Amino acid sequence: MTPTPRIAIGSRVRKSPFWNATIAAGATEFTVYNHMYMPTSYGDPEAEYRRLTETVAIWDVAAERQVEIAGPDARDLTQRLCARDIMSCQPGRARYAPMCDHEGHLINDPVVLCLDNDRFWFSIADSDVLLWAKAVAGERGADVDVFEPDVSPLAVQGPHAAALAADLFGPELIGSLGMFHHTFVDLGGIPVVLCRSGWSKQGGFEMFLTDGSLGDELWRRVTEAGEKHGLGPGTPNQQERIESGLLSFGSDTDPRTDPIEAGLGAFVSLDMDHDFIGRDALRSRMADGTARRVIVNVEFDGDTPRCENPWDVSIDGHHVGRVRNAVWSPRMSKVIGLALLPTAIAGPGTRLDVATPDGQCTARISETPFGTVQG
Repeated sequence: MTPTPRIAIGSRVRKSPFWNATIAAGATEFTVYNHMYMPTSYGDPEAEYRRLTETVAIWDVAAERQVEIAGPDARDLTQRLCARDIMSCQPGRARYAPMCDHEGHLINDPVVLCLDNDRFWFSIADSDVLLWAKAVAGERGADVDVFEPDVSPLAVQGPHAAALAADLFGPELIGSLGMFHHTFVDLGGIPVVLCRSGWSKQGGFEMFLTDGSLGDELWRRVTEAGEKHGLGPGTPNQQERIESGLLSFGSDTDPRTDPIEAGLGAFVSLDMDHDFIGRDALRSRMADGTARRVIVNVEFDGDTPRCENPWDVSIDGHHVGRVRNAVWSPRMSKVIGLALLPTAIAGPGTRLDVATPDGQCTARISETPFGTVQG
């Protein structure tokens, strides 16, 4: 019998402030994300999916590390790093803002929080944005400090998340907090920045803990308040996020993907006067248009194995791209996934031959984007 691979737990990879709490809650699987252990399962995927879609789940997403940029040139540097207009972002607001390298390739898709006119947090996906931001700041001679602050997000996501947050922070505050709005809050001696955000379409909040020594206490406060709301542990959910049409940077994309190909065109400000890294390259790529690709929703005929690596896709025997992810969808009662394909052949209904580890299977590009399907 082939042994099941495991990740060895050691001191080289950091543990989050919520580590002890997640172990006590029954975490069974972890990944390494931004050089930190992040839970990926509590042993019952079906129950975790139900909590997220029917009640409320608590997620340790401390691995969603922050890069802080502070100082007189903070706004200019933040804009230089982001492909979306940040110049008009005001304190207490946040924006989903893709980042590119000089060739226009997507290198991260953070949520950028404006804490003050000269202070920003990049709440990052899994890549070394801290090193990139330090290098760009140094090359430009920017008058800023760039560092990783003591900030660790804890999320509550699900239909009951707002009711739970109202119990914790008061209904007046929660009622006034719009999507991607945030505010500094003291939760009985626990300092957090509370933001209406999270990697699901079920609604929720992220509590950016600003004192890592209080991780166990914050987890305890939230779980005790959440008992009456049906709260239980969970993790960023692959099934729900694909059903809802949310991007997973590095998982759905490859190193050559640009933000337009990744479906993030609405969050790229190509027409703004203020320059950003990759703007000219993106303009050229858009004008060329000869090798454009797109991430599309695909539906499979029958079952598939677990998608641990991208699967090659062909049409009439010709390789055309790859399925990047595939999961069983409880809402749609079928295996669904995401494929990165040339735009020219990516029309709805197109039939695809997919090479999985268990052999060839067939799929088709969905007629309707998953995020618009109501279950």
